[in-house]
Amino acid sequence: MANEKQNRWLTPVKLEDEYGISQSTQSKYRMKSNNNKIPFSKIGGKFIRYDRLKIDRWFEDHEVD
Repeated sequence: MANEKQNRWLTPVKLEDEYGISQSTQSKYRMKSNNNKIPFSKIGGKFIRYDRLKIDRWFEDHEVD
């Protein structure tokens, strides 16, 4: 369970490595309107983290038929 918890939160670098979204694109997605905004958390007003579960859900919600 510790490993599962450890892998849940992604840094911008890890998100880029695992999901292929560049850090500059992540920044653009964070500034979008609420419906299209990528889900993220900001720690201490400085550090960006992404919840893997929410990112997966975000991808599913933006699937094109």
